[in-house]
Amino acid sequence: MVDGSLSAKISSAPSDPIFGIVEAFRADPRPEKINLAAGVYMEEDGVTPILASVREAERRLLANSTTKLYKPIGGDPALVNMMRALIFREPGAPFGTLPPIATSGRVEVLHTPGGTGAVRLAVELVARLRPEAQIWVSDPTWPNHPQIAGAVGVRHRSHPWTTANVRELDMGALLDAIAAAAPGDAFIFHGACHNPTGIDPTSAQWSEIANAIAARGVLPILDFAYQGLGDGLVEDAASLRAFLATGCEVLVAASASKNFALYDERVGALAIVAADPAAAAAILTHAKVAIRAAWSNPPGHGGEIVAEILGDDALRAQWEGEVTAMRERINGNRRAFVDALAQAGAGDFSHLLSGRGMFSLLGLSDAQLAQLRDEQAIYLVARGRINFAGLSAVKIPIVAKAVAALLR
Repeated sequence: MVDGSLSAKISSAPSDPIFGIVEAFRADPRPEKINLAAGVYMEEDGVTPILASVREAERRLLANSTTKLYKPIGGDPALVNMMRALIFREPGAPFGTLPPIATSGRVEVLHTPGGTGAVRLAVELVARLRPEAQIWVSDPTWPNHPQIAGAVGVRHRSHPWTTANVRELDMGALLDAIAAAAPGDAFIFHGACHNPTGIDPTSAQWSEIANAIAARGVLPILDFAYQGLGDGLVEDAASLRAFLATGCEVLVAASASKNFALYDERVGALAIVAADPAAAAAILTHAKVAIRAAWSNPPGHGGEIVAEILGDDALRAQWEGEVTAMRERINGNRRAFVDALAQAGAGDFSHLLSGRGMFSLLGLSDAQLAQLRDEQAIYLVARGRINFAGLSAVKIPIVAKAVAALLR
């Protein structure tokens, strides 16, 4: 008899490179253990909080909700409108004042299950509409970028993001990669707060990158997972504005996981910036076909929370203050850690001060990372990616001394 079972000749798949380490941290019984691997915001006590603005929005929703009916395939219209306003807000403009691009008919926005769902949908659109295209991702990048491309069946290539010492952007290598791409290929860029390096282009560099992308006929996909945690909610969209200035098409995968601390609610959006209104409408139809075969309708509760916050002036102001506090805490930990490394004799890590967002790379080997885990109960992921939000006043000197000991 032929064995046609699902488990025939099966072997276990490798664990996720980030979640696997987080699971190992949770299983570690040592009380002094330190989690710098998880890509989430944490307060001084190591807890990922529920924001006060979120609690108030949920209170209102509980009091006023009347149904749990499916959302439309494209998602909650209120959430879609609010995310459009957030993504395309321009410097100095009041919230809700949309720039011409956002009202031109060239832009369609869809509600997705998290930023991951938005990236997946963007890659699905590339596979459907540009079947010969390759997707280029930075080296290093978020591990899920190449995994998503592979799962969809799109060929992917990597290009250098930093210089060999991982201390600054390798602009020359990036421009060479763009020149080597075929027209119709796509590049996934981190819109702000590059994960895992924290190394972002300057505004001038974004303009140079955008012009090169437009001239080559390449599609930019912006993974906008950390809006507000770099330089500010509006400032962090400098990358998007650079691409919009060229008139090229853009896909923007936005997330509410980090800036609203809504990790388990899975709230995201994909903004499609097409060549013209007819193209936007046509791409939207393909996006909805892909959605119907994947998640069918997005989860509702988290989107309702975000729409409630962004649609209310007082709640939005409270939330913006909370985002500012998160950003300032992350930046404060970054500065304090660099100082502590210097005091511990680890050498010059001043380049970390120019990083943006929660992450930077310490440049540690796998053997050094294993030593930190085994001997110090300190958990980081590949290349020594550190989450500055996981540090505290107590943890900073402990981690700095442990890293310095490895480097002596």
